[in-house]
Order: sequence, then structure tokens, then C-alpha cells
Amino acid sequence: MSSKSVQNTHIGEQLRQLHGALLDIISVMNRPQRDKDLIQAAGVRLDRALFPLLVGIGRLGRVGVVDLADRVGRDYTTVSRQIGKLEVLGLVQRRESAADRRVREAVVSPQGRAMLDAVDAARERMGSLVFQDWPEADLADLARLMRKFADTLLDGTDCSKKARRSGPFDIGPGWPAQLEPAPSWRTKAMRSILVAPGVPSGMPAVMAMRSPGRAKPS
Repeated sequence: MSSKSVQNTHIGEQLRQLHGALLDIISVMNRPQRDKDLIQAAGVRLDRALFPLLVGIGRLGRVGVVDLADRVGRDYTTVSRQIGKLEVLGLVQRRESAADRRVREAVVSPQGRAMLDAVDAARERMGSLVFQDWPEADLADLARLMRKFADTLLDGTDCSKKARRSGPFDIGPGWPAQLEPAPSWRTKAMRSILVAPGVPSGMPAVMAMRSPGRAKPS
């Protein structure tokens, strides 16, 4: 076996381990009870369906409805209605976008910020219990590498296209000679990481990833 094949096999094994770990993390974080426990620990009262939206708006700063709906994996009309509820509760405000006057962006109100501060404090208390037995250096490495991984994903959303190998994909006699090239192992690996089968895209971890805002009608 060539050194390149050994390296590819090694990377493939690491990606499979990373994929499995990500699925486990997403599975835990997407459990409804997690949000319920965090809301209770923070001592606030808020509909659990509205909670991820408030966290997302607080994390992003200013965001349009279309962009937020895309990030949390919900229907545009549903998100628009739920932002309306947050506005009625006094937790968010809608303002005209500085980049596009046709777009109205949601921003956290002072009352909403106070609620998010309480949530952040509760999250820190809960996180301290999770990592209480971790060496400080390990926790620092985890935070650094997770940020690096998130930034890499945000900067490389077209990795599947770049990873395709050239050449025909022959699936048997009688088929056209030139079809879409077969995905390389890198493509398959990245797809397995970026697209976790059966897992909703609106996980809280996604909200920690910041990307440039896009002007879209809201």
C-alpha cells in the first residue's frame, strides 16, 4: 500500500470518529429536555419553541427573517410569526436594515438581553459541571480546535465541489459514458460531517457560528 493510501485511510478513520462524535453531540443538544433544563436553570419563562430564536438573534446581533429561518431550519412563515411573538413579549425589536431599507432585521431588546445574560450564566454553571474533571489545557485545546473547525466549515462550504475527482462515472452497460464524476473519499467524508442524516439543522451549536449577513427580504 502506498504512503498516500495509508494517509487517506488514516484521515478517513479520523473523519469517521469525528462524524460519530458530532452525531452524539447533536443528539444530546437537540433533545427538548436540554432547552427546558437550561431555561429552568436560568430562572426565566419562555416558550421552548421561541428559545432557540432568541438565542440566535442574540448571537447574530441583527438578522433578517429569511436568514434566521435558513439557519434554524424552519419555515419562513413560522419564524416570522414566532419573531412576532418575541416582539410582543418585548424581547426583540425589528429595525430597518442599514444595507437594504426593504429588509427589516430583528435585534434583541434590553429586556431580551437581560434574559440572555441569565441564560448565559446558567449555561456556564452547567458547563462547569460537565468539564469539572477536565484538565484546563484539554478544555483550552477543545475550545480552540472547535473554533478552528467551525471557521473552516464556514469558509469551505463548497468543499464538496472542490473535492470531486475528474472522470466518468460508469454504473453499468448501456449508460451514457459521461455522467457526474464519482465523489472522492474526501467528498463523502465531508458530506458525512456536513449533512448528518436525520438530524435537524436547527441545533443550538449552529448558532455559535457567525457568517456574513445577507440582505434578504423579510
